[in-house]
Amino acid sequence: MQQIVGQQRTKDFLSALAAGGRVPHALLFLSTTGGGGLAMALTFAQLLQCEKAGGAQETDDGGLFGPAEPVERDIPGRLEACGECSACRKAAQNIHPDIHFSFPTIGTNAVSTDFLKEWRAFLSETPYADANSWLQRLGAENKQGNINKEECNAILKKLSLKAFEGRYKILIMWLPEYLGKEGNRLLKLIEEPPEQTIFLLVAENQDLILNTILSRCQLVKLDPLSDEEIAQGLVAQRGLTLDRARQIAFLSGGDFGAALHVADTPANDDAQLLLDWLRKCWRGHAVEIVRWTEEFARLGRENQKQFLQYGLHFLREMLSLISTGSPNLRLRPDELATAQNMAKVLDFQKIVQIVGLLNDNVYYIERNANPKILFLDTSIQMHRIMKS
Repeated sequence: MQQIVGQQRTKDFLSALAAGGRVPHALLFLSTTGGGGLAMALTFAQLLQCEKAGGAQETDDGGLFGPAEPVERDIPGRLEACGECSACRKAAQNIHPDIHFSFPTIGTNAVSTDFLKEWRAFLSETPYADANSWLQRLGAENKQGNINKEECNAILKKLSLKAFEGRYKILIMWLPEYLGKEGNRLLKLIEEPPEQTIFLLVAENQDLILNTILSRCQLVKLDPLSDEEIAQGLVAQRGLTLDRARQIAFLSGGDFGAALHVADTPANDDAQLLLDWLRKCWRGHAVEIVRWTEEFARLGRENQKQFLQYGLHFLREMLSLISTGSPNLRLRPDELATAQNMAKVLDFQKIVQIVGLLNDNVYYIERNANPKILFLDTSIQMHRIMKS
């Protein structure tokens, strides 16, 4: 589990489950977006299938506590998968025949097996991405993703068969929130699974999952990632300098997937770009604003989204500065000086209005709005807010 960023407490807990031979038949990993729930489930599935792991006994009590009769299941006794056996190699490539996947899809009667090629490519890039990134890869645009009844029926069919070559049949379901009421079709299967069957559910919003499913799972809450853990992960996985990694970590808000996305996007001086834009909006010179929007439109959608996310981060820190007066902000020294100067001319309500504009722009950019028209209109609105 070394490749997982942070989460040492959860790693120790899962390692103890495997080593002690007490693996519940259904685990629900609950993490924030980009917090590592899917990465943890993938790694734990590999550990359970590892051919070189030892054979302890498991108590079939569906959890860690209470009396139960021992049953013979060769539970791995190692704290880490070997990474070398056939099962580990297949699991690492997400092609193990006894590790099944279920995830949100789009389209009538669509099931996960229709998108396995895209799914494996998605995981190979990073298991820390969010649902929107996945659904946009499928061409969702404004369509809603879901896990439909056809997918539930396919799960019932797949898990009714015996394991092909692994120790278990494992189902990794990413975002069971998308099940909705269709989750009722899986209740009996989760409560009384076939022999050697384990469910690993990965969720981000516990409130959107049926209580009847929650009650059948052992809940594993992952800890929020700290800025330093994200920074160290960026250094290890992207080879960034620690200073640059910490800058990105400040912006990520505990989302390692977002941090990786920023690290993989060609760097722009978003701080200087934002300051230049705000100055032009303050002055309200039409020619300057038009030139700025034309140059900004050439950056491309991903860079524009990154800029807006930085702008939101900067303005939220400004709100904290105005509200508390404390200079202990998630800003670099030069950014802090800029925020302190701007706080002299922009009050709380004006900043809140500008934050609302930038939030709207993120939504419009994701839906391919014309950046010249969008940012010209936003610049005019910002000038009116500043001068009101």
